[in-house]
Amino acid sequence: QAVREGKPFYWAIVGSLVLVGYGFLPTAQPTSNFGRIYAVYGGFFIVLSYAWGWVFDKEPPDAGDYVGAAIALTGVVVAFFYPR
Repeated sequence: QAVREGKPFYWAIVGSLVLVGYGFLPTAQPTSNFGRIYAVYGGFFIVLSYAWGWVFDKEPPDAGDYVGAAIALTGVVVAFFYPR
């Protein structure tokens, strides 16, 4: 995407490194809590996706984005903090 939009080459390198880190991070988590940790990981993905779109692509979230993210993040909180 960086190349297609005519961004400097280092954007593609930084984006690739972030993507590799993003893919590696879940594998370093303890396996006993992996499902819950992966749910939180998904929550971070939601928040960071909207933040990226707003900051870098100048596309602010609309009301539906906020409602959908709130529903999804509520699910993340329930999955992670529900007593077991």
